[in-house]
Amino acid sequence: MRVLGLIPARGGSKGVPKKNIKILGDKPLISYSIESARQSKGIQRTVVSTDNDEVYSVAENLGLKPPFKRPENLAQDTSTSLQVIQHALDFFEKQNIFFDAVCLLQPTSPFREIGFIDLAIDKFIASNADCLVSVLPVPHEYNPHWTFEENGKGLLKIATGEDIIISRRQDLPKAFHRDGSIYITKTEVIKSGSLYGKSIAYIESNPDLYVNIDTMEDWEKAEQLVKNIIHF
Repeated sequence: MRVLGLIPARGGSKGVPKKNIKILGDKPLISYSIESARQSKGIQRTVVSTDNDEVYSVAENLGLKPPFKRPENLAQDTSTSLQVIQHALDFFEKQNIFFDAVCLLQPTSPFREIGFIDLAIDKFIASNADCLVSVLPVPHEYNPHWTFEENGKGLLKIATGEDIIISRRQDLPKAFHRDGSIYITKTEVIKSGSLYGKSIAYIESNPDLYVNIDTMEDWEKAEQLVKNIIHF
């Protein structure tokens, strides 16, 4: 299976200005995802998709010169990951370069164990699912069977639609949330207009490495992880 590694890194960022090229530890944030992709044997080619000259230059200095510049209309707050992936695939297909799947590596989730991407690709292939996402367990107190929605009449209803709440923690089914580290999707599914398709496989991430950088508080957590845990 030919897999394209795609690192989306637009220039705009409100929570953490210029976060994709901001220095974390001793290197730009984007470099962590670039290094993870380079360590992967399952990714055949990795590209950075950016609209920004500074990000472009940083990626080039890191040895991964972007083959294209992302259009401005795909670098807005409202732009979706699906649109960015479709643009990259279209660029390559116009050059008769084809991929079977895309592995999206978001710079804002920078910490991945060595070998984790290849484990995800192997599991994706074995599952024959449309998509694979990296996840972390949902704490039991936030399990969807223990959360509620307002029913429009000022009362609560169980979010899962059940009539009776599960009383024992031990009886709760496992629940997971996306951690943002890895998304792998078949090209045919992306072309159909979906990032997930109809079947979703998963791989559990290491919770000790989790951070999803959107605010300065998230950035400070990432800095602590670099100091205390991460050794690249």
